[in-house]
Amino acid sequence: MYKLIEEEQLDSFNIPMYTPSPSEVKLEVIKEGSFTINHLQTSEVSWNAYDNELSLSEAFSDGGYNVASCIRAVAEPLLVSHFNEGIIDEVFRRYQEIVADRMSKEKTEYINVTVSLTKKI
Repeated sequence: MYKLIEEEQLDSFNIPMYTPSPSEVKLEVIKEGSFTINHLQTSEVSWNAYDNELSLSEAFSDGGYNVASCIRAVAEPLLVSHFNEGIIDEVFRRYQEIVADRMSKEKTEYINVTVSLTKKI
């Protein structure tokens, strides 16, 4: 099987990303102590940009393209600096296939946590 990258190169790559739960956000604000929470809310955003506009078959016809493009816009510079540009198109082609598969099997969403704080005096 053809390797795009060496295992050591993959093992040394890290994207520093963490998505906390609402309770974790609340706990950190309380622990830090400088703010009062006015409002904490979660919202769900479908991976499918067409979720409410088209029939189910039409909604998945983009084959994960929109999600893969959004992730590529953020992750590509990090990937290029670590792995070089030669693998990028193939990585995101494969990622798009994975996303399309997930979207066809389950409701896929991003969960956003929005918090309104007031600095304590």
